Amino acid sequence: MRAFALGDDTLALEAAAAVRSASQSVDRLRAHGAGGRGLSSGALDLLTRLGTADEHGLTIGELARAAGVSSRNVTGLVDTLERETLARRVQHPQDRRSVRVTITPAGRDWLDAFRAPTQRAMSAIFRGFTPDELAQFRHLCLRLVANQQQLEHYLGGGQQSVN
Repeated sequence: MRAFALGDDTLALEAAAAVRSASQSVDRLRAHGAGGRGLSSGALDLLTRLGTADEHGLTIGELARAAGVSSRNVTGLVDTLERETLARRVQHPQDRRSVRVTITPAGRDWLDAFRAPTQRAMSAIFRGFTPDELAQFRHLCLRLVANQQQLEHYLGGGQQSVN
């Protein structure tokens, strides 16, 4: 790490590397569970978001902003979810020009079947952590995300562009 750093203070770089490694570990475990059930991690993320939405669902743009990806990317993932009958596109009840995506009963069943083994896997990966440590870890991760979002807003001039 010192070879990469501009000085002796490598703690932030080491922390960032640790966060990335931890995130990749959790993502690999999650993707393994989703892949074994026929979904990519991106499609799983969308299905999870749709599972928490109200009965009107979400627009492609809302899904893209929430996931931090382009609308084009979300459109492809929604195509996958529709092919698997886990989600469907519907016209917005008040605005016929607006298309929304909703989860289907099969999508809810899929999430229910995925939930228990995922919770067991997450419990295993966090084995040895106390409840207080997990709460603190969650808090620190959310602070990291908030800092990143503020920095992105500042660097982007306050505008976020999602295609």
